[in-house]
Amino acid sequence: MCGIVGYAGGKRAVSVLLDTLSGLEYRGYDSAGVSVFDGDGIVTVKAKGRLQNLADRLKAEHPGLAGGCGIGHTRWATHGEPSDVNAHPHATEKLSLVHNGIIENYQQLRSRLLGEGYDFLSRTDTEVAAKLIDSLYHGDPIAAISEAQAILEGSYAFAILFADRPGEVYATRLGSPLIAAAGEGETFIASDVPAILPYSRRYALIGEKQIVRIDREGISLFEPDGSPAKLQMLTAEWSVEQAQKGGYDHFMLKEIYEQPRALADTVHPRISDGLPSFEAQDDIPEGFWRQFDTISIVACGTAMHAGMIGKNLIERLARIPVECDIASEFRYRDPILGKHSLVLLISQSGETADTLAALRLARERGATTLAVVNVTGSSIAREADYVIRTFAGPEIAVASTKAYSVQLSVMYLIAIRLALANRAVDDARARELTSGLLDAIETTKDVLGLNVEIKEYIKRYESLRDLFFLGRGLDYALSMEGSLKLKEISYIHCEAYAAGELKHGTISLVTEGVPVVAVATQETLLPKMVSNIKEVHSRGADVLLVCKQGLEVDPDIYSQRLDLPALDDLFMPVVGVIVLQLLAYHTAVLRGCDVDKPRNLAKSVTVDSSA
Repeated sequence: MCGIVGYAGGKRAVSVLLDTLSGLEYRGYDSAGVSVFDGDGIVTVKAKGRLQNLADRLKAEHPGLAGGCGIGHTRWATHGEPSDVNAHPHATEKLSLVHNGIIENYQQLRSRLLGEGYDFLSRTDTEVAAKLIDSLYHGDPIAAISEAQAILEGSYAFAILFADRPGEVYATRLGSPLIAAAGEGETFIASDVPAILPYSRRYALIGEKQIVRIDREGISLFEPDGSPAKLQMLTAEWSVEQAQKGGYDHFMLKEIYEQPRALADTVHPRISDGLPSFEAQDDIPEGFWRQFDTISIVACGTAMHAGMIGKNLIERLARIPVECDIASEFRYRDPILGKHSLVLLISQSGETADTLAALRLARERGATTLAVVNVTGSSIAREADYVIRTFAGPEIAVASTKAYSVQLSVMYLIAIRLALANRAVDDARARELTSGLLDAIETTKDVLGLNVEIKEYIKRYESLRDLFFLGRGLDYALSMEGSLKLKEISYIHCEAYAAGELKHGTISLVTEGVPVVAVATQETLLPKMVSNIKEVHSRGADVLLVCKQGLEVDPDIYSQRLDLPALDDLFMPVVGVIVLQLLAYHTAVLRGCDVDKPRNLAKSVTVDSSA
């Protein structure tokens, strides 16, 4: 969730911190703050609301703040409401600290520190962490941080300034992402790579409980016991231009239009002799796919919807039983796993806390774990037995678009590979399926041409309060993703229902003028779907039909029809989701919503959902 940065170098730290924080504001925007060495002390400035509020306050109250070393934070509130007081950094006489994560035992530590004479100004767990480290600090930052690590429970990425160590930033992590980066005569700490791209493409991943120190001379890495650790520098594959809007009004729209390229980049390297292969790209041997009796797909949010389609594809093509679990529920149902179980984990960031916890449980129980992630070196990627890296590139908008599509494409590749390994299809059929996927990817370019038509139609959605999505089979899973996109960025209450369930209660909500998006791309299910559309139309629903081109549907039962390019039913989700993304995007713009940064949401959920 929250974004943290640190800087040490020859530039004015305030300017660099504000700039790098702007690259992380998608991680949280309830409040922001910075601490900077200035003269003999640390100056801390914080402001509730967007990063611009902080910039305005700095300009008005501290125009001469010129130090070259500091830390910054943009917050997504977990403990304590958004306010100036609860904003980070949290400071003591000895130090200033910013934090991403949740300290689970903060109440006990707060009581302990109150007994030691500490006072608390905020309601945050972060202030507790700051004052705990303050209580342990006797001149050696690494020793104090290491001692605190043995006491703290939960997840954290900290960046810390110690008042008697001007020009240095210290940082550590457990369960929350953190990188260190090196430029020319300057170094950085950040939660994520996009923040530092304008300054450097050379970065290092910080291991759990490792401690890093940066100054203008370089980066030093230490193990939790204080011994030196080997620093491995990587080169970011993303350019600065990739992480900027590129002329689009919003990052989300840019990322929708980037999907054809992201899909091609993800799929094409994994095609060998007309068949899916993960051996060269992902170091997954061919024999890997023959050893599993059951598969569990585990993910959160949008990734879980990709998993739902993955379940359908794997069972249909490979004839292997698949369960699809919300990651936050997976642990609590005491899943039955063993050495012939595959747990397939999907996460854009590779840092999703509930998915990471599910991975650890799966490994404890002897299952094989396979992660599908977009970030090399992320926690999930490092801990999984095998990893398939997607190539969506940076996704800045909170609402996922291209990351979902590339996850979906990997589900197709895995399903075909499993089908071959289990002899559910022969080589000829597998090549036919692979060709169908490649055709679908190419066809996504055509679907983007529906943008103007969608923009015109949704003018009737400006003052909506409720909307329903209906679908069957693969269209039901697709409808769930469409519903999530619409509600998270437009704030319209909407739900997705399996169309066959209408008569089991749902239809009572359909009244005159209620909008219904009927997703009907599955030709084999069309007669049943048409019957369901008639049921809602006869009760006054305003129906938008999303259909495959060439399918005959009575025009009297819908208000508007959007035709998708005709593909085999199996591949319609690849093109269908783009229409639903555009529908959500234009509705949000029409309603004046903040498309890239919807309220109450953050890009990467790096804290446990139970917290």
